[in-house]
Amino acid sequence: MSDRRKARELALCALYAYEFSKNPLAQIKQEQIESRISEKKVTSFAKHLVDLTVKSQSELDEMIKQKALNWEFGRIAIIDKIILRMSVCEFLNFPDIPPKVSIDEAIEISKKYSTEKSGKFINGILDSILAELRKDNRLNKRGRGLVE
Repeated sequence: MSDRRKARELALCALYAYEFSKNPLAQIKQEQIESRISEKKVTSFAKHLVDLTVKSQSELDEMIKQKALNWEFGRIAIIDKIILRMSVCEFLNFPDIPPKVSIDEAIEISKKYSTEKSGKFINGILDSILAELRKDNRLNKRGRGLVE
């Protein structure tokens, strides 16, 4: 498993714990990330992803709602919502990660942590959000292989 995959899975666990406990974010990151792995590169990415996802949750949720027109937002599985938030957060805030990598990682993580149909659902929503971000020139990606 790649370091980034480990970090994404740790971030998912931390965001899930935060969603239900509403304990201080610093405590959640310590319990769900720092105490579980000592690799600085992994913990750093995971904590940064958690921080940015929490910070922009309202914006991320609004983007997801706009693309999940046939779904009542409150009925989307919480794991799927968190995976979607993390991936859209990567689209917007991590210029070194290709969008296709964010989507592929989201699908793989959903296969492990959510339902068998989640991958298709997540792929559809993320593809739609990505297309809109490209159309609106809001995708901040630089470097070879990052921009299509």
